[in-house]
Amino acid sequence: MGDELVHMSAMGGIAKITLDSPANRNALSDRLVEELETRLGTALADGAVRAVHLTATGTVFCAGADLKGGGSAVTSGFPRILAAVLGSAKPVVAEVNGHVRAGGVGLVAACDIVVAPAGATFALNEVRLGLLPAIVAVPLLRRVSARALTRWLMTGEAFGAEEAAAAGLVSMAVPDDRVAEVTAAVLDALRLGAPGALAGIKPLLASVACRGVDDGLVWAAAESAGRFASEEAAEGLAAFRGHRPPRWAPADG
Repeated sequence: MGDELVHMSAMGGIAKITLDSPANRNALSDRLVEELETRLGTALADGAVRAVHLTATGTVFCAGADLKGGGSAVTSGFPRILAAVLGSAKPVVAEVNGHVRAGGVGLVAACDIVVAPAGATFALNEVRLGLLPAIVAVPLLRRVSARALTRWLMTGEAFGAEEAAAAGLVSMAVPDDRVAEVTAAVLDALRLGAPGALAGIKPLLASVACRGVDDGLVWAAAESAGRFASEEAAEGLAAFRGHRPPRWAPADG
């Protein structure tokens, strides 16, 4: 791995991407952002990758912008990373290893499923530094209510993982010693889903969210009919009837 700040490994259809710059609390330096963007792009372009597992080393998941570097990475490469995660058809699962601050909270918000230790704290403290949390607001407003987000952004106060889960920022807040176990179970569950069907979940949610009830149901009926007629559905239903795993699932799943 040399002196890289972001590592990637792939096994069993899962690409694991690890932020490894604990000396500066995995801050978003120019180099870390560049490496994260590269690793993420490689994982998302790999047809053998079914999901992305994002985590970090040390006691802080990500401290936000590298203030010693002037924050240039946050205003240049970081928006592309958030766009890639939000737009990815492949699920991105965050295994939060510790505290999260500022831009790191935005990165967590962009992920599809987030497992966090109950002992972790989160804070959007940009206003206390005279900064505007503009970029992170884009993914955050897609996850949490404007009421909760307004308080977090205006006060800059820290809040716990349980509050983050209640607000929708985190999927699950679990005992600190169970984070890896719960994340592994989530990744195992994703392996059981059909790749094409999984890829359709995020576009489905986005499309339904911007439609009225009647229009949404008409559109959804057409989408469902298309999936019932797909090769994946034929394989999935045949596997169900034959009491066997479908070809995309692990044999022991």
